[in-house]
Amino acid sequence: MSTLHTILTVLLVAPLIGSIIAGLFGRQIGRKGAHSVTIAAVALSTVLAAWVFALFVIQGHEPYNASLYTWMISDGIKFEIGYLIDSLSATMMLVVTFVSLMVHIYTIGYMDHDADYPPENPYYQRFFSYISLFTFSMLSLVMANNFLQLFFGWEAVGLVSYLLIGFYMKRESAIQANLKAFLVNRVGDFGFVLGIAIVVMYFGTLDYQTFFNGLDAHKDDVIDFGWGPVSMITAATLLLFVGAMGKSAQMPLHVWLPESMEGPTPISALIHAATMVTAGIFMVARLSPAYELSEVALSVVLLVGAITAFMMGLLGIVQNDIKRVVAYSTLSQLGYMTAALGVSAYAAGMFHVITHAFFKALLFLAAGSVIIAMHHDQDIRNMGGLKKYMPITYWTMLIGSLALIGFPGFSGFFSKDSIIMATEASEQFGAGFAHLLLVAGVFVTAFYTFRMFFLVFHAPESEYVRTHDIHESPKVVTVPLILLSIPAVLVGWPMIGPILSGSYFADSIFVLPEHDVLREIYEHHFHGALNMVIHGLFTLPVWLSFAGVALAWYMYIKNPALPARVQQACPVCYRILENGYGFDRFNEIVFVNGSRKLGEFFWKVIDQTIIDGWMVNGTANLVAVAARNWRQLQTGYLYHYAFVMIFGTLILLLWALW
Repeated sequence: MSTLHTILTVLLVAPLIGSIIAGLFGRQIGRKGAHSVTIAAVALSTVLAAWVFALFVIQGHEPYNASLYTWMISDGIKFEIGYLIDSLSATMMLVVTFVSLMVHIYTIGYMDHDADYPPENPYYQRFFSYISLFTFSMLSLVMANNFLQLFFGWEAVGLVSYLLIGFYMKRESAIQANLKAFLVNRVGDFGFVLGIAIVVMYFGTLDYQTFFNGLDAHKDDVIDFGWGPVSMITAATLLLFVGAMGKSAQMPLHVWLPESMEGPTPISALIHAATMVTAGIFMVARLSPAYELSEVALSVVLLVGAITAFMMGLLGIVQNDIKRVVAYSTLSQLGYMTAALGVSAYAAGMFHVITHAFFKALLFLAAGSVIIAMHHDQDIRNMGGLKKYMPITYWTMLIGSLALIGFPGFSGFFSKDSIIMATEASEQFGAGFAHLLLVAGVFVTAFYTFRMFFLVFHAPESEYVRTHDIHESPKVVTVPLILLSIPAVLVGWPMIGPILSGSYFADSIFVLPEHDVLREIYEHHFHGALNMVIHGLFTLPVWLSFAGVALAWYMYIKNPALPARVQQACPVCYRILENGYGFDRFNEIVFVNGSRKLGEFFWKVIDQTIIDGWMVNGTANLVAVAARNWRQLQTGYLYHYAFVMIFGTLILLLWALW
């Protein structure tokens, strides 16, 4: 096991070492040195992650749970850094490192065409340092065997995302976006920390396995918050889920994710595909033994996910920035993953995390390729007819779009269809309503995805396209697109059977027998991947996706004047969607303006009036007035002092006699 321990340590720290070299010695090693060392480090981690995946997933090695070192012990609680490697973490490690490697390679071509940072600018090296550090942070999170390391990775990806979203620091919008991401995630992290605090208080440990072993003994414990007793496990899991809502952008803590598009496109792909936003999904799946003991927590997770999936999908319809369309699709797909967790279909949710990582990274990088060709114009209304100029980008983006809408045979079909079937089979409270929203979301997803696709590649060429030199991106950009296209098509075929049967994550995810909807689907409906594809051609979700594509084609290719008429016919609906349901406006009024007014109140009333005016200056003035008045008693005449002494003595005698 010492060899495995060494391999895991190298896998984890290699991106960190690459990040340190590129960050501290970037000027000395130059642009080529920076991207070479970080790519080599992440490539090494990818190779080792593939070896770990083969060992734990393909060969079925028993889970490896070990401590790397103990940081400190306080009141009997160990603060450790360690590894928990099983099918869940091994799969996430491979996905994270592979997608990160593709992003690193792609970044060479993308940043080379970035007019904001010419070759002599050292920020190129800093960007590679950041994305390599991002990879290390996510690996720390998924490899953790305790809540302390989970929290470290959790906060580290949040910190690096702050740096990357605001990478274009000369733009005011980028600075506002990274500040919003930082603050919204702190709201979620407040609940996350409270959840961990409950675990420590009741279980006396930060270790996952010790926590899981103590669940049966504490499942009946309650906490009295003042309004009545609440199950301790329900309180802990709900608070932990608040953290997941912030990190995985569930309503109402979703507002930061669309703003993250202010960062360069490669980091958009890294944040949205394999890191950060999937951390919340991973955390809930990792803690499945605890969530299985709380029906309330599962129902909350289910309804939050389903509402997010549908409502965020609608917002994608009115977006004109190519990256924002893909960003809102991420919000919607995260809702599908979260809903799967709520019906105890953790494996299906993680399956969608895996497939989504490939096709969403593909879509973002393809969108970046389009942006490069358009000389960094991101408005899809200024595009059109790019198919003949960018054939590789066209076909790879088509593959990503088909996977996103769940076209039969593509990876997204297997994972999304599993989630929809799981909500239909579940008896969890709210499952019927959630199923309705998820099915409706299939139509919405297909419509906004192919609205973007048709406007970019098939609509008549815009004046901008006709008057500019548009051509295919260089190989350093297109090769990652081709490599990501392969799993976007194929990864679902070998995985769907083990996922539904429960054998894939059998060593890492726990589901009560009465909650095991995937097993029911496997035994009664699944008859092989090919039969699932054939059967899918006759199901409502697939036909709704076809209808969404057809409607997008009709409205934006066949009858392009129709969208404007629809907008004029329903201006209120369009305005609501364009304003994102008013969440940003609400936050601005309540939290931004409210905080400003509260600050002014504390400044003017509490600080200036009460503290400075009454307590500090008031005390000094009172002493001055008293001194001025008492000074009049100091006359200097002996008979005055004698009179005061006699009068005082008389008062004391009278008080004593009384």
